[in-house]
Amino acid sequence: MAGTPGKVGIVYVSHSAKIADGLVELAGQMAGTASLVAAGGTDQGGIGTSFDKVSAAIGAADSGHGVAVFCDLGSAILTAETALDFLDEEVRERVRIVSAPLVEGGVAAAVAAESGNDLDAVVAAGESAAESSGRQDALGAGSGEIAAVPVFEAGAAAESGAGASATPSRTVTIVNRDGLHARPAAEFVKLASGFDTKVTVNGRDAKSLLGIMSLGLTKGSVVEIASDDPAGAEAVNALADLVESGFGEA
Repeated sequence: MAGTPGKVGIVYVSHSAKIADGLVELAGQMAGTASLVAAGGTDQGGIGTSFDKVSAAIGAADSGHGVAVFCDLGSAILTAETALDFLDEEVRERVRIVSAPLVEGGVAAAVAAESGNDLDAVVAAGESAAESSGRQDALGAGSGEIAAVPVFEAGAAAESGAGASATPSRTVTIVNRDGLHARPAAEFVKLASGFDTKVTVNGRDAKSLLGIMSLGLTKGSVVEIASDDPAGAEAVNALADLVESGFGEA
């Protein structure tokens, strides 16, 4: 069995080997121990997809906990589907082709895999990219505008600090020079994924990489980290402490 023991593997299928390799490099910055495998280009190094490359990539990514396959264009999906058809039934049952944008979905899924989530959660993280894209279009941000940062009005609960109210929350300021960019956002999501409690950041799910990054948090942004669960104080405090630490790069 290959792949990273205990973690879902990710396969990137692209018509271009450079795109697939680059995506492994990009996602690897945020998911250093996850099994991320590129399957780009034809067997001869040209533009296209390869049944053999996709089959080999699935085998290399599979640790027995599942494999999520992301594709760039329609014919890449056909190649991936054909590769799945030739897998042993036992293996095929734990391999999913994810309907999501290759880059955004592939990165979000990699972070979810790095956090040790199961296959359903990794696939959901990838599919959230499509939902996020739809939301951006609805907001008019698809043309390059920066999505508006929800305004947080600090309430009495936030002022009293986490653990002092029935629904813990803390208000913290982003201190990183470059804001909450991809790497610290991934660190934040991985920490949030370690808690069973649901936590939000300005109303967005703290376990959603794309949800956090869509907030467009720059240096000096004030955010509310909160939970509706009275038992969520530990998670809220841990995440707030991480933000205040500057993720080691402030």
